Amino acid sequence: MKEVQRTDYIQWLDRKKGNGLIKIITGVRRCGKSYLLFTLFKRHLVEQGIGEDHIVALALDDFANRQYQDAEALYKYVKSKITEAFCISPILIFM
Repeated sequence: MKEVQRTDYIQWLDRKKGNGLIKIITGVRRCGKSYLLFTLFKRHLVEQGIGEDHIVALALDDFANRQYQDAEALYKYVKSKITEAFCISPILIFM
């Protein structure tokens, strides 16, 4: 199956990534929102030199991650992924 690159969306996300605002990707069910972030945009970031250790990705709709639907558990998880190295360069969080 051919992969659709979604170049316009990737470029938009790339231009907006450093502005300090949260980005919300919306769309109907099964339209590729998660694929856009977790696969295409993550790949783009890695190709641009952002280390995979600076990208925290967590699919909250995955049954294995159901405990992170609790705000305190999610906060602890994200905080555990952020080390002092992140103070030097940005961290990107996908949920």
